[in-house]
Amino acid sequence: MTGDDELAVAGTLLAADILDRTCTSRAIMDQVTTRWGTLIIAALIKGPHRFSQLHARVDGISQKMLSHNLKTLVRAGLVNRDVEPTVPPQVTYSLTPMGVSLATPLTQLIHWFGQNASGILEAQAGHDRQAGELSAARH
Repeated sequence: MTGDDELAVAGTLLAADILDRTCTSRAIMDQVTTRWGTLIIAALIKGPHRFSQLHARVDGISQKMLSHNLKTLVRAGLVNRDVEPTVPPQVTYSLTPMGVSLATPLTQLIHWFGQNASGILEAQAGHDRQAGELSAARH
């Protein structure tokens, strides 16, 4: 499939109104596909995790941000929160069936970033050099 064909297919797969700011799907996408939300879902692909395991696995996330994103993902029906009645309660997080269905395209996106990171960094460096040259020429 050519790049043009892929773009045409992608265009048809978009919800008809996803580009409209009032689209319900767009609001949900904004809530779910944050950097941290995406990484949490990716971490849960390997199976259930306790909060502390997720915190250790998703490097750089604060406990507050992890808690906030887990609540959002649970509310969206993508992550299951299982509380065992022990003292203290043991809480385990896992993907729901809907979360599993989202995990595949999200991991494909993460894989794409991994494959294209060097090209993106080169493009950014070239852009920054060009912008710097233009700025220097103006002064």
